[in-house]
Amino acid sequence: QLQLAESGGGSVQPGGSLTLSCGASERSFGFGFYDMGWYRQTPGAQREWVSTFNTLGAVTYADSVRGRFTMSRDNARKMVTLQMNSLRPDDTAIYYCKARAVMYGKESAYWGRGTQVTVSS
Repeated sequence: QLQLAESGGGSVQPGGSLTLSCGASERSFGFGFYDMGWYRQTPGAQREWVSTFNTLGAVTYADSVRGRFTMSRDNARKMVTLQMNSLRPDDTAIYYCKARAVMYGKESAYWGRGTQVTVSS
């Protein structure tokens, strides 16, 4: 089981940058076996996928953030980060990280509680 916690959210002006982090607790086991993802959600909307860093090292991004956001992963530290550049007002959302794995035919998924990002002038 993983316990995830996001940090690094805040308020920034358009064009600015923020770096979000998501760490798993020390007693979490098997971090390296999970695909890690970032999602975001605005009030009244469905949670939207942002990026994934899978266990094979492949990173994918939503079209809306490709070229502006960079996701990285450090299995030794049980952490993923999301470097967000050229932020726009429509990037405003609560950002969540997710860990997902399928082991022995059973899916396990864990979410953090989220961190607020606000982009406004």
